[in-house]
Amino acid sequence: MHLRTMHLRPMPVRSMLAATAVAGLAAVALAGPAAAHVTVDPTTTDANSYAVLTVSVPHGCDGSATTEVAIRIPEQITSVTATRHPLWDVRVETETLDEPITDAHGNTVTERDAMVVYRTDSPLPDGQRDAFELSVRLPDAADDTLVFPTVQTCERGEAAWIQVPADGQDAHDLDYPAPSFVLTEAAGHGHGDDGPATDEHATDEQGTDEASAAVTTGGALPWLGLGAGLLGMIAGGAALLRVRRPS
Repeated sequence: MHLRTMHLRPMPVRSMLAATAVAGLAAVALAGPAAAHVTVDPTTTDANSYAVLTVSVPHGCDGSATTEVAIRIPEQITSVTATRHPLWDVRVETETLDEPITDAHGNTVTERDAMVVYRTDSPLPDGQRDAFELSVRLPDAADDTLVFPTVQTCERGEAAWIQVPADGQDAHDLDYPAPSFVLTEAAGHGHGDDGPATDEHATDEQGTDEASAAVTTGGALPWLGLGAGLLGMIAGGAALLRVRRPS
């Protein structure tokens, strides 16, 4: 198995996606709703973070084994590192950006990774699942939804997981929803982090001060007791000497 990279012009990619979507919808109409969905599970949803996305394929196409999984990458993501899979060939297809952008390292970017395609000569049986991992940097846009339209090709037919819910619609009501997740606020950037201290915080500080005072006072008492004991030992020793001194 090896990694193959294909560079595509914008029109061929879009034309291919349009044709794939039409064919996929036709396959959906023939196959009927699936029992379980293709999903994407990120290691983190924090905006502007690095994450590994696991795309899971739970079954075939109406009983037929899976031979290819094509994952469309959202436009908000420009670069993808696909994880090697021992049973699948993988290639990354790119497209030219309408306008160049500058990445986080100050580099000018003129194209992006638009699709990752896994293909196998050992079809995945309908009754078995498999998973594919992609490493990406998530965009800095909390509350945005990232959608990964995925077309699953089988020995007979295909399933196009490309449906996106309308406003107010639950994705679980769709027969073939596109895998997706919502970006969340990055850790450490929540609201009110720089605001005044809370009562709880003030209480903690007061408790700390009281504890410090107690430690200071408590630490002095043993020394006072030790000093008194030493004085007592000295006095006792002198008295003993006086008793034992010959008359």
